[in-house]
Amino acid sequence: MARPDRLEAGSPYPLGATFDGTGINFAVFSAHAEKIELCLFDPAGRREVARYVLPEWTDEVWHGYLPDALPGLVYGYRAYGPYAPDQGHRFNPNKLLLDPYAKKLVGSLKWTDALHGYRVRSSRSDLSFDRRDSAPAMPKAVVTHDSFDWSGDVRPNTPWSETVIYEAHVRGLSKLMEEVDPRERGTFAGLANGAVIEHLQRLGITAIELLPIHAYVSERFLQEKGLSNYWGYNTLSFFTPEPRYFAGDSHDELRLAVRRLHAAGIEVILDVVYNHTAEGSEQGATLSWRGLDNATYYRLVDGQPRHLVNDTGTGNTLNMSKARVIQMVADSLRYWVTSFGIDGFRFDLGTILGRTDEGFKPGAAFFDVLRQDPVLQRVKLISEPWDIGPGGYQLGNHPPGFAEWNDRYRDTVRRYWRGDSAMRGDLAARLAGSGDIFDRRARRPWASVNFLTSHDGNTLADLTSYEQRHNEANLEDNRDGHSENYARNWGHEGPTDDKAVLVMRARLRRSMLVTLLGSHGTPMLLGGDEFARTQGGNNNAYCQDNEISWFDWRHARSPEGEALTRFTRRLIDIRRRYPMLCSHRYFYGDEVAPDLPDIDWWDERGMRLAQEDWDNSEGRALIMRLAQRVEDRFEIVALMLNSSPEPLVYNLPPPSAVRRLLVDSAYPELDEHEIKDSYYLMQGAAAIVVWESPAE
Repeated sequence: MARPDRLEAGSPYPLGATFDGTGINFAVFSAHAEKIELCLFDPAGRREVARYVLPEWTDEVWHGYLPDALPGLVYGYRAYGPYAPDQGHRFNPNKLLLDPYAKKLVGSLKWTDALHGYRVRSSRSDLSFDRRDSAPAMPKAVVTHDSFDWSGDVRPNTPWSETVIYEAHVRGLSKLMEEVDPRERGTFAGLANGAVIEHLQRLGITAIELLPIHAYVSERFLQEKGLSNYWGYNTLSFFTPEPRYFAGDSHDELRLAVRRLHAAGIEVILDVVYNHTAEGSEQGATLSWRGLDNATYYRLVDGQPRHLVNDTGTGNTLNMSKARVIQMVADSLRYWVTSFGIDGFRFDLGTILGRTDEGFKPGAAFFDVLRQDPVLQRVKLISEPWDIGPGGYQLGNHPPGFAEWNDRYRDTVRRYWRGDSAMRGDLAARLAGSGDIFDRRARRPWASVNFLTSHDGNTLADLTSYEQRHNEANLEDNRDGHSENYARNWGHEGPTDDKAVLVMRARLRRSMLVTLLGSHGTPMLLGGDEFARTQGGNNNAYCQDNEISWFDWRHARSPEGEALTRFTRRLIDIRRRYPMLCSHRYFYGDEVAPDLPDIDWWDERGMRLAQEDWDNSEGRALIMRLAQRVEDRFEIVALMLNSSPEPLVYNLPPPSAVRRLLVDSAYPELDEHEIKDSYYLMQGAAAIVVWESPAE
């Protein structure tokens, strides 16, 4: 095909490269560029074959139209403008730039000094200017034309109050699963495998939350150590699925995985990173946003625009006070929902998304955009409500419509089961949905995402096996990762053959799972905790793309792994069968019958807790009783906890005509059965759930 000498004017909307059936429109934002060139490459992305100046600039969007061009075209940009770091500008046309709206990539990033806009070894540091062409080291964008039949797809649309989340990594989930074809292990095809979906479906979870699948790069310092960024929190493209997660070459592989999960009743939530990019600090590489408009895309230090604000700990922070930056993020989110069928998002360091020049605000523009968007207001939105910036801890302060990771829940439950004193009061608040934190502006208990463990930290097995971090494999002298995990090894650090220690560890895991699934709020289970997956004590496995992080399905099939999986499945089923455990409203002690409040607190004596009992720092026993009317009768579900290592006789509170034990963490194989006596012997470090029908 003969190419024209110049581009036609085209349109400033939509941003990105858009095929309209007869050609491709290119549109890219830059408020401060003086000229932008479109560079075309051969299909492999190795050789530049043409270069065009984008002819028009409308509303700060540079645009042009290439007639007769087809999907599959490979391209990048070069931006001209001032290289003036002291003014916040870092234009360098020698650097090939990835389109921020790129939807597919060809080639991979190769770390070299030529990727930097300045001469890395210059005495003037980033004030110097590098004239080397970075194109040979850069991945390029590929024009796509999405076409997928979603007509038969039915989104589960699980109500928040019924949601149970399972956090997992696409690669780690199926990498060691023998039922998956070796060519598909660790890919989206592996995620779609029947064995994977059957495990999730039988477990009873309603949503899988995937660690980042946006295209990302591994930091240079990791590659030089022979490691990689396994978690993927270093985004290169907000619109592109990570190429390494495909078994084939079609993005439909991901769409098919989502569709099959939907057919199994499972929603798909993405962990997304819109707080920073892979470009690093002002001394980082020039890959995309920095070269297109550094002063707009990033927050700059007030009065020192050469330097980037580092509220993320990664070197840069996206400027969510800028309309075009908010647009990019909203467009990205909408694309994942409409093109890939995604059901929700978990926002990494979500506080940054609501940070303005005056600090964090629940009414920040980004939150308002999502809450009014006809597509995005209908999906699940979860925030990690903290960052390292000023005023960075904002648990409970996000606007309605958002759920939030509740680290207060995590730490309180861990400390209670570790045996810490003075925990009963705070534990009660966490069990009841953390209304002290979230009950405002019509928010509901589901706003609290309750978790014991997550990708960031120990697994449940390690939490009960290691008191110290063991991150030697990260090659940072074991200095990285959390230093305080509220963990306990119960007599031996790491693996042991001591049966007493093993029995205690196993019971504690079950007790903590009973607590998690018996609490008001949205439970999140770390993938693999259902069969006691271990990372060998590594509580910061972000750079371990190996057996440390991958799911060991052999252990899942061991007697111990299968037993814990059955127990977890049973707990999720109990939660589903007894809606009081996943209430859509807060309980505050309102009477549902005389002397029968909707929530009540008792101890092992069969007595309601008085103020002096709450103040008793050595109190270890706690009963949460939930009551409601069901048709023509009343029902009670009681969560009974004993963090003491010694057995306790629990005198069961009156009045009840019938009591049925639903589960006991000390006796996991015990079937549901009626309790005849007015007392129950609770083993040490145990948790039980009891159903009651009060006497009329």
